Amino acid sequence: MISMTIDLDALTLADVRGGALRGSPIAVLGLARSGLALARFLVDAGALVTVYDGRPASELDGAIAQLEGRPVRLLLGPEIDPRLALRGMALVTTSPAISADFPTTEDRLRGALQDLVRARAAGDPAAAPIVSEIDLFLRLCPAPTIGVTGTKGKTTTSALIAHLLGAAPGHRVFLGGNIGRPLVERLADLRPDDRVVVELSELQLPTLSRGTHVAVYTNVTSDHLDRHGSLAAYRAVKRRLAELVDRDGALVLNADDPTVAAYAGLGTAPAVMYRVERPMIGGVGIMADWIVADAVERLALAGGGTAASGPGGRILPVAELPLPGRHNVSNAMAAISVGLLLGLAPDVIRTAIASFRGVEHRLEPVGELAGVRYVNDSQGTQPDAVIAALRAYPAPVVLIAGGRDKGIDLSGLASVVAERAAAAVLIGESGPALERLFNAAGLARTERAASLEAAVGRADAIAREIRAGLAASRPEDPEGVPRATVLLSPAATSFDMFADFEARGRAFKAAVAALIARRDHATSRTEER
Repeated sequence: MISMTIDLDALTLADVRGGALRGSPIAVLGLARSGLALARFLVDAGALVTVYDGRPASELDGAIAQLEGRPVRLLLGPEIDPRLALRGMALVTTSPAISADFPTTEDRLRGALQDLVRARAAGDPAAAPIVSEIDLFLRLCPAPTIGVTGTKGKTTTSALIAHLLGAAPGHRVFLGGNIGRPLVERLADLRPDDRVVVELSELQLPTLSRGTHVAVYTNVTSDHLDRHGSLAAYRAVKRRLAELVDRDGALVLNADDPTVAAYAGLGTAPAVMYRVERPMIGGVGIMADWIVADAVERLALAGGGTAASGPGGRILPVAELPLPGRHNVSNAMAAISVGLLLGLAPDVIRTAIASFRGVEHRLEPVGELAGVRYVNDSQGTQPDAVIAALRAYPAPVVLIAGGRDKGIDLSGLASVVAERAAAAVLIGESGPALERLFNAAGLARTERAASLEAAVGRADAIAREIRAGLAASRPEDPEGVPRATVLLSPAATSFDMFADFEARGRAFKAAVAALIARRDHATSRTEER
C-alpha cells in the first residue's frame, strides 16, 4: 500500500500540534544529532518513524539510547539498502550532511535520494518530499528568526546575538542550528513573541526553501571545497540565506568583505552594513575608537523608526569588547546591528557585551601561569581563522598547528605565521608539510610533536625560554617582560587524531590543566623545603 505524501507547503505548526502527522510513515536519514532530534520530534507528533543510518548498529548504541525508548523502526548498518528506508514514506527528513547533491554523501544513499528527486520531478504522486531538519524548522517556526552564516565567526556572532537579545526583557531567546541543540525539538515550546537565533553552515544552507527574518553574514572566503567542488559553488551556497531573507526583515552585511557586501542588492530586504571604519548611512562602524550607529532603522516587528543610540551615534567603546582580535570587533558590530534592528537600547547592548565570555574552542583562554597564557582555538581549521588568531595576541606567540589537511592553499597563512609567531610546534598528518611551509616562509624555529599533550609541553618550554631571554635583555625592567601566548589554532581538521575539533580542544585544555597542576605541585614542594 502506498502512503499519501505530506504537502509541506500546506503544513503548519498548528497542524502538527493538532495531529496532522499522526500515523504518517516518515523516514529519518542519519542518526547523529539532527537525526535524533527529528526522530524524537516526529515520534512525539505521532508519526511512524523509520531511521536509516549506514553505520553498524554496534557504533550507534549511544544514539539509540537517546531515543529514550520511543517506538522507532531502525534500519542500521552497511548491509541495509537505503531504498528500504524510502519505500512507502509520506515524508523523508535528513540530517545536514545527507543530500542528493553532496558528493560526500555515501554513494548508495545519494543514488537513492537522486532517484526520489527525479520521481518527484516527473510528478510521481507516491514520491515523498525531502526536507532537512533546519528547513522543516523554518517552515514551522512561529517566532522571528535571525540566521547567521559565514566562513568563520558565525558561532561567536550567533552566541553574542543571543546573549544581547537575552539581556532585553519581554522576549525569550533560543539559540541553535549548527551550534548547540537542533531547533526542531524546540517547536513544541515556541511562541510568536520569542526570538530564535540560528547558526547556519554550508551543509544546511543548500537545503533551505525558507529564509530567516534577519540574515547576518560575517565573511565568505574559501572552505569545504570537497563538498561543493569550486569556490564559485561554495559562494553560491553561502548566498542562499541572503536570497531567501524575509522581505520585511533585513540583511546585516560585512562591508569589509567584498563578497558579502555585494549581497546588498539581493532581494527586497534593506541592508545594514557594518565595517571597521566610519559607518555608512543606516549602518554601524567605528569613529574615534567607539562603535557607532548612523540612523539604523528598527524592524517593523520592533516598532519601526530609527534605533536609539548615544551622542554621535555612540554605542560603546571598542576597548570594552571582551574578545581579542580585530575580527571580533567585526563580529561584535554584526551582533550590535541585530540588537539595534530589534530595538535594544544602547545601554542594554553595552552592559550585555561586557558580560559576554565567548564560545568554547574559539580563542578560549584556558589558563595562565607565570607569564604564559594558553588559548584554545581548536575551531581554527581554516587559514583566515588562524591568521585572525595570530593577530589577536601580541608577541611572543608559540603556535600549535597541524592535523588532517583540508586541501586549502595555506601559502598566505605561512607568511603571517613567519611574521607573528616566535615558533611553531606541529602535530598530526599535516605537521611535516606545515613545517616545510613555515620554514620556507621564514619561521626560524619549528618542532614536531607526536601528540597534542607533548606539543603543549614543548610549546610551554619554548614560551618560557623566550620570556627568559627577554628578561635577560632588560634586567632593569623585569616587570615589563610581556606575557607569552601558547596558541592552539591548527589550520587543519582533527580527524587524524580526534573525533572532532571539540575533542581536540578538550584534550588541549586537559593537557594545559595537567601542566599547570604539575608546576603548582613542583612549586609547593620547593616551598616546603
